[in-house]
Amino acid sequence: NDTFVMNAWAEDQKAENITFLPDGNGDFSEAMGMLVDKQDLGFGKRSWRYSMLVKDGVIEKMFIEPDLPGDPFQVSDGDTMLDYINPNAEQPKRVTVISKPGCGHCTRAKKVLADNGFKYEEIVLGSNGVSFSSLQAVSGHGTTPQIFIDGKLIGGADELETWVGA
Repeated sequence: NDTFVMNAWAEDQKAENITFLPDGNGDFSEAMGMLVDKQDLGFGKRSWRYSMLVKDGVIEKMFIEPDLPGDPFQVSDGDTMLDYINPNAEQPKRVTVISKPGCGHCTRAKKVLADNGFKYEEIVLGSNGVSFSSLQAVSGHGTTPQIFIDGKLIGGADELETWVGA
């Protein structure tokens, strides 16, 4: 992609430890033999999906998507690369906090997460159409916060403190 797309992607993903290299003209992709025509999808010439581990300018490993119709995304993802680099590494917990503005228990829960080294995404009730009805439908509870870790409902701030052993 071009530098504007790459910069927006890096910012959206909060990927401060990754260097994003744009290839707007496809020159690098063409030299790698990875430039393909995706006119059937309305894209024109694009880089085929792959991920590559490079150490000191030498390609150590490439994960190249299979040659299938459409736009396959099976092996070039970050999890596949991370598993290759360290198959015994524990994946970071995926933490979601559903909160509301001015909620003291929400503030306490976010502090517990931060103090214990957990990064989290926050869904704020009242923003982007997220309502208390949504909270009730998702968690079965109408109070905030509601904390989910790896897709499992932990509960509110008190339950979170018990979960982390605080």
